[in-house]
Amino acid sequence: MTRRAPVLVLPGYGDSGPAHWQSLWEADDPTCRRVAQRDWLAPSLDEWLGTLDRAIEACAAPPILVAHSLGCALVAHRAARSRRGVAGALLVAPADVEALALVLDVVQSFAPVPMAPLPFPSIVVASDDDPYVTPARAASIARAWGSRFVTIGAAGHINTDSGYGDWPQGRALLEDLRAL
Repeated sequence: MTRRAPVLVLPGYGDSGPAHWQSLWEADDPTCRRVAQRDWLAPSLDEWLGTLDRAIEACAAPPILVAHSLGCALVAHRAARSRRGVAGALLVAPADVEALALVLDVVQSFAPVPMAPLPFPSIVVASDDDPYVTPARAASIARAWGSRFVTIGAAGHINTDSGYGDWPQGRALLEDLRAL
């Protein structure tokens, strides 16, 4: 039996609640572990990066990062600073941090988001009506990161409020990354 890559779950601003697909995957899959930030409502890029680095170092094998919203920007910043230790990334509903920083001061430390190719396989998943990123901006982010781009129609922010619980399509995309 082959060992499955560990999965680090990276929620965005405010964390992911118990009915969010990230939380459900984590509860269902023993290879999934949440990277718990000290303060979900006052994100600090340097602090969040330090927490992520420690979580990656604690993994027995390079993990796959499963990020949502602001967590996607965290992955891009981490990749810009360190090219090691990550097997792949599933980047769901990447927030347009530059636009959000104009109205939400707490995310300013994440702007600008690095727009360089990620040094590992990645998939960006976006919706047609996400309030935090336009479809064009999501496609631009995916191109810049060298990611496979998947659009899933009118799915809001691909979270609990948008009706996304377990999200089997997302699990299938995670398995695609695990197969690489």
